[in-house]
Amino acid sequence: MKRIPLILAMAMAVCLQAVAQQFDTFFRDSTLRLDYIFAGDAASQAIYVDGQALMPRWHGRRTRLGELPLGGNGQITMKDRQSGEIIYRHSFSTLFQEWLLTPEAKTVAKSFENVFLVPYPKRAADVTIELRDSHNRVTASLTHAVDPGDILIRHKGFSHVTPYKTLQRAADTTRCIHIAYVAEGYRPGEMGGFMADAEAATEAIFAHEPFKSLRCRFNVVAVMSPSEDSGASRPAEGVWKSTALGSHFDTFYSDRYLTTLSLKRLHDVLAGTPYEHIIILVNTDKYGGGGIYNSYNLTYTKGDQFRPVVVHEFGHSFGGLGDEYEYGDGDPMYHADTEPWEPNLTTRHDFKGKWENLVREGRATLIEGGGYQQRGVFRGAADCRMRTNDVPDFCPVCRQALERMIYFYTGEPAKR
Repeated sequence: MKRIPLILAMAMAVCLQAVAQQFDTFFRDSTLRLDYIFAGDAASQAIYVDGQALMPRWHGRRTRLGELPLGGNGQITMKDRQSGEIIYRHSFSTLFQEWLLTPEAKTVAKSFENVFLVPYPKRAADVTIELRDSHNRVTASLTHAVDPGDILIRHKGFSHVTPYKTLQRAADTTRCIHIAYVAEGYRPGEMGGFMADAEAATEAIFAHEPFKSLRCRFNVVAVMSPSEDSGASRPAEGVWKSTALGSHFDTFYSDRYLTTLSLKRLHDVLAGTPYEHIIILVNTDKYGGGGIYNSYNLTYTKGDQFRPVVVHEFGHSFGGLGDEYEYGDGDPMYHADTEPWEPNLTTRHDFKGKWENLVREGRATLIEGGGYQQRGVFRGAADCRMRTNDVPDFCPVCRQALERMIYFYTGEPAKR
């Protein structure tokens, strides 16, 4: 192995020290859990604070704190009250915003739970949370104060922590990506099966590039949350189960859309465990799943498509990748006047910074059809894991996007 010159090593040490000082200036090594209610209908939405909690340790990034990994369908920004400086930003998508695009949202108002994790500030801060529509316009916004000394901030995860097992330890657990599998629909006597499913999912994900080459940057645990019943609820069949997270098929009346609406319960189960990115494994043989960017990935486990589905959904929840298949052009989610925030889709409205480098190198192109639309949305390759389960790999565009995301969270590779 080539040795790093002394002067470069010293520069790297100074850089790392500066990063640590920036984090340590504003934050303690703890997590602030922020619970919200997003409510409304297709015409009008609102955001409400639903609770705050202190949890031990911070398992998110400690670098590039003021930057966004992607635009997302929503953004959360924390400012230091004293200086007005932005000290943390993150982006996300939500099931609520998906629901707003359904016919039901045009006639009825509903509310959805949402939970976000931010580093715990040392002094008073202001948090702004915004929701955006498919034209990237802000549709709802709320700014509220955070007082780190507030006696009504609950403490979670300091006792009664759900049992968990480490499946893979990162080379540096302070500069890594923390993944937690959560058991759903596994009774206490079925936890052996859950552990086997978690190990199978891990091997499936890390068989793919760029996860395979950068595996040492991931820390993976399996959280053994027990359910009273085995399986998942199937509303269309009149089957309702008592499970840890209350997951069910038929989300938005779509047969295979398997999700949970109980995000507070999900984060209660995870409190005190090392987690940031969540993969929920559901003990069912009915095909289904779902992945929501920076929220969770949820998938069935008892079928031949389990492994490709968990990888595909992790592409959504971790990488913010969009679906590359098409249905038709009715009620579009993407528009010619707005560039998708997803890194593997483009309307060619603002292609800069996406995969034009791969086009120049002849490793990718622009193919019309993607994002559920036959016209107006382009992908970079004929086929990909984000388009078809039968394809064994992510295309070059998705691999590049995922690699960029890994480096965003953990730091660029050392230059030699």
